[in-house]
Amino acid sequence: MRIKKEGNYMYKVMAVNAGSSSLKYKLFEMPEEKVLCSGVADRIGHEDGIFVIKYDGKKVEETLPILDHTRGVELVLQALTKYGIVKSLDEIKCVGHRVVQGGKYFSHSAEFDADTEDKIDMLTPLDPLHAQAHLLGYRAFKAAMPNVPAIAVFDTAFHQTMEPEDYLYPIPFEYTEKYDVRRYGAHGTSHNYLANKGVKDYGAKRIISCHIGSGSSLCAIADGKCVATSMGLTPLGGVMMGTRTGDMDPSVMDYLATCTGKDVHELYNIFNKKSGFLGMTGISNDTRDIEDAVHKGNERAIVASKVFARRIADTIGSYFVRLGGADLIIFSAGIGENAPYFRKLILDDIKEALGLVIDYEANEKARGIEMVISKPESKIKVVVIPTDEEVMIARDCYTRIVNGRI
Repeated sequence: MRIKKEGNYMYKVMAVNAGSSSLKYKLFEMPEEKVLCSGVADRIGHEDGIFVIKYDGKKVEETLPILDHTRGVELVLQALTKYGIVKSLDEIKCVGHRVVQGGKYFSHSAEFDADTEDKIDMLTPLDPLHAQAHLLGYRAFKAAMPNVPAIAVFDTAFHQTMEPEDYLYPIPFEYTEKYDVRRYGAHGTSHNYLANKGVKDYGAKRIISCHIGSGSSLCAIADGKCVATSMGLTPLGGVMMGTRTGDMDPSVMDYLATCTGKDVHELYNIFNKKSGFLGMTGISNDTRDIEDAVHKGNERAIVASKVFARRIADTIGSYFVRLGGADLIIFSAGIGENAPYFRKLILDDIKEALGLVIDYEANEKARGIEMVISKPESKIKVVVIPTDEEVMIARDCYTRIVNGRI
């Protein structure tokens, strides 16, 4: 379907991030990038689902049955007209969907058609945690708004600029060719946003972006393009995370299978969902709980925090070498934006080697806001930048509309 261009080229675009039990959404007026509303349908599949919409400085929250994604989408669309955010759903010209894994097939976003849908479905083994949820979200919106174009925006697309020596694994090449085994990365939409900010607002050519949250990844960026990233074939790779191991000796899998009698699927599930902070501490996957335990003297929490920081510090160091230096280090996402304690742990591990001079007072103040946390004499500028994956999705949709690509 081709969109008829309006005279002033202003369009309403919906950005969607569907998970297995949640559906986050944000409606933009483009190109101003004005957020008209945002919210989430959470606990999908439960009788006590939670629906939230924020608009015009107000927040409405309801607890009600949301048994599937179709019902979640119905609640979103009903709320848009109920609260006067749009007069008619016809005002929405495009729906952009975040998709984590695009494999080797997508180096850019793509119009959601049968071929795109089939490829995402085929890539489920590379992203078992998200792929089917993304498709559920797409299908639910398509059923409700069949004439509105949908765009798939892939997290892996930004990382397609890596060179073979950065994305290939040293395994028999037949497996690489036959099964497309390689480093794909993730969080690319976030890293792309941070790259744009780093280039535009700070004039940086060599950037190390740290998207650190429950899931974490780092990216080495040169002239706005990815040259290396930490996550691997799947989001299990890279640095330690909330429940994921990150990189480790592959023989751990075989050894634990022998010791425990568990099969590869059971251990893979443990490495994905029961490891990281949760596994090391036995307390939580949430760093707020971990930090609280640290201050109470919990030894396991203290060690886990140091392991987390050291893995990230080591990756920053390797990317400094990969880029031949760095102009800017960015912290972003849930932990990177809001946890001064963990930023300090990481920075203290690298400051001597990289010549960083940290403004610790600024670091304490930087919670959910953009702020430089290094001093002027620092050899590399360090900044906290809240990420915005949704606006990148909206920008992609808008560009396609004005260029006549949908």
